[in-house]
Amino acid sequence: MADKAYITPIVFRWARESAKMTSEIAASKVNVTVERLLEWEAGTTQPTIKQAQMLAKAYKRPFALFFLPDIPRDFQPLQDFRRSDSKALSTGSVFMIREIQQKQAWISETNQENREQKFPFVGRFTVNDNPEDVAEDILNTLDISPGKYPNGNAVKEWIEKAEAKGIFVSRTSFVNSHLTLDSDELQGFAIADPFAPFVFINSEDWAAPQLFTLVHELAHIWIAASGISADIDPGFRKIDRLHPVELFCNEVAANALIPKHMLLQLGSSIYQTASQIFAVAKTFGVSSFALLVRALNLNLISIAQYKNLKAAADAEFKAFLIREEEKKAKQKESTGGPSYYLLQIQKNSRLFTQTVLDAFHGGSLEPTQASSLLNVKINHFHNLEAQLYK
Repeated sequence: MADKAYITPIVFRWARESAKMTSEIAASKVNVTVERLLEWEAGTTQPTIKQAQMLAKAYKRPFALFFLPDIPRDFQPLQDFRRSDSKALSTGSVFMIREIQQKQAWISETNQENREQKFPFVGRFTVNDNPEDVAEDILNTLDISPGKYPNGNAVKEWIEKAEAKGIFVSRTSFVNSHLTLDSDELQGFAIADPFAPFVFINSEDWAAPQLFTLVHELAHIWIAASGISADIDPGFRKIDRLHPVELFCNEVAANALIPKHMLLQLGSSIYQTASQIFAVAKTFGVSSFALLVRALNLNLISIAQYKNLKAAADAEFKAFLIREEEKKAKQKESTGGPSYYLLQIQKNSRLFTQTVLDAFHGGSLEPTQASSLLNVKINHFHNLEAQLYK
């Protein structure tokens, strides 16, 4: 008979519930009935050691945790700035947030132990300040010139400039091959720690929304408002139902990505056709919709112009998405898709990956911990480094 795991029932149940996993799904992970799983959680029967280990892996918790005498202190949940009617965070979102919190906690502790200085831009402003001032400070701090992006890759430029200043930027649309992230549920979040500011972006969407999310989350860092976002939008849909912090950060993002003075310099001729709008929006790295809303809010176009141009821009955008999907399909067919190690670097943050590898090679970080932080086996670190230095 297989050895029993004499787990602590209350901890066992907490591990499942904190993973936002139903008893039905958890039972299916070990091929038992729901009734049997609930017996384990009640303490009337015990799982085998193998079954408990399988569930520890499914819940993304250490196996030893099941044997603690009481529920352990977990990471503090991030403030939820989403609308009250937003979709509940699923297992994938919970796991992603927890994973980033673990990485952020390690780097913050490491920086504090090494007596690193706090980053002065974290919490430099509040929601009572002018969004234009916050946007200007972000641009100056990161040394970014809106509309002047090398090779037209605005997202890459912003990430590289942010990480050069010590802001860790994680970008992915998956937790693992079985768990993906829903952008309607979670677009991004920020941890505004003065020793290790961390930003996460859900990359499920296309480039322009990702860029707006990134700058929105940077605004969270600048006002020291750690939290989860899912209503990141340059527009005014359901604006009365948005959290004041989200409204403020949206305004900061709009000002940083499409500065007023630059839009005024372009003149009124750019609002003639949807094609012109699309071309100008592309130089700023934003969507046609974002540009039109910005112009409307600055009274550069009328509501009638906005409606007509938006309808045409929507059609132009749909055609663009079709072209992009075809391009991606061809690229995947010819190359097999992005490298697994490149995806891990984007997910971990390029800066975080470099920091962990430096600590590992310097002997200040145990191999097993380095492997755990990077989600890559030690004997594959050379593949990670080859991709990192490309």
